[in-house]
Amino acid sequence: MKCHGFLHAVRRPATLAVATGLVLVRLTAACSAASFEDNIKSIRAVGPEGAGHPAAIAAVKELSHGSAETLVPLLKAFDDASPLAVNWLRGAFDSVADRQLKASNLLPTDKLEAFVKDTAQNAEARRLAYEWLIKVDPSASDRLIPGMLRDASPEFRRDAVQRLIKAAAAAQEASNQKQSIKLYREALAGAVDDDQVKSIVTPLREMKEQVDLQKHFGFLTEWYLAGPFDNTGMKGFNVAYPPEKGVDLAAKYEGKLGEVTWQKLATSDEYGVFNVAKQTSPYKGAAMYAYTTFMTDKARSVDIRLGTPNAWKLWVNGELVFGRDEYHRGTQLDQYRVKAKLRPGNNTILLKICQNEQTDDWAQDYKYQIRVCDSTGAAILPSPAATTSRVDR
Repeated sequence: MKCHGFLHAVRRPATLAVATGLVLVRLTAACSAASFEDNIKSIRAVGPEGAGHPAAIAAVKELSHGSAETLVPLLKAFDDASPLAVNWLRGAFDSVADRQLKASNLLPTDKLEAFVKDTAQNAEARRLAYEWLIKVDPSASDRLIPGMLRDASPEFRRDAVQRLIKAAAAAQEASNQKQSIKLYREALAGAVDDDQVKSIVTPLREMKEQVDLQKHFGFLTEWYLAGPFDNTGMKGFNVAYPPEKGVDLAAKYEGKLGEVTWQKLATSDEYGVFNVAKQTSPYKGAAMYAYTTFMTDKARSVDIRLGTPNAWKLWVNGELVFGRDEYHRGTQLDQYRVKAKLRPGNNTILLKICQNEQTDDWAQDYKYQIRVCDSTGAAILPSPAATTSRVDR
């Protein structure tokens, strides 16, 4: 709604003056509401390289003078906003919350707590609400965090896991092994960060408990490999060798040094690492293809997380979802995160992994690890129907 000009002050009967006053109040409220929404739009429209920044600066300045009632609407504006816009919104929220806290030492704690509990809301916004909530109500942490072991927010999930790790360690220190194992197992069920997983698995194994990390993380451990194909001079990354045009596990291809076929392999590495260099010769200046399938009982969006020091391309159900033409940058768990959509039934996963010809000691690694998980990093396992034939055509 746009507000133009002013109502002219003239002599009117008292009843008309009262009516005019009511109109002014309503107009002011409507203009304020429109201004808030317009400011949010200006912030959400901000782009890279300064695009929209002047309007966003003005919007943040105006929003920063809002009342406590604007805190939750500011949080809701995080939804689907770009990372840049989220930073602007965070600044406006912090300004309003800080001013309210200094003025009255009060915040709308009931509304903030309800927002934190609402897992449908943006994870960053929920975390921001929580951080301000516990400034005025520290007891909220004890009420909220224990119930967040499988929360959609990785930060909340991590907090809940850490509480259980601490409790499990205390039980172990008190020689209550049964309780300690129970608490560590509970913590492991929610743990998605490798450092926390290791701090859980180590004491469990010390207490003679078995832990399957391949299953916990959702690593894909059974593959068909074909190659090597020629990657001399790093040319192979952009060459569409036959597997890229369709996988036939019975096919024979012309490789770098002659005929190559698909070989079925599995890894026993508990972090699902396939050492390609041990599977092929020559492994320098080579391109390999790895193929597997993933059975699911419903359509779903997943993260496919990859770790490798080599150049790679990834196809899901025949569609190229991502690739990176870079060598020997190092490797770590969840180094690359690719969004993919799985369909009900069998889904195909094809990986092309390339090694260059560098002779340095640090440039010899030729390996990969892949896992399937949700957006928090929790494993998504193939449906039971896949256990008899994980990698059939």
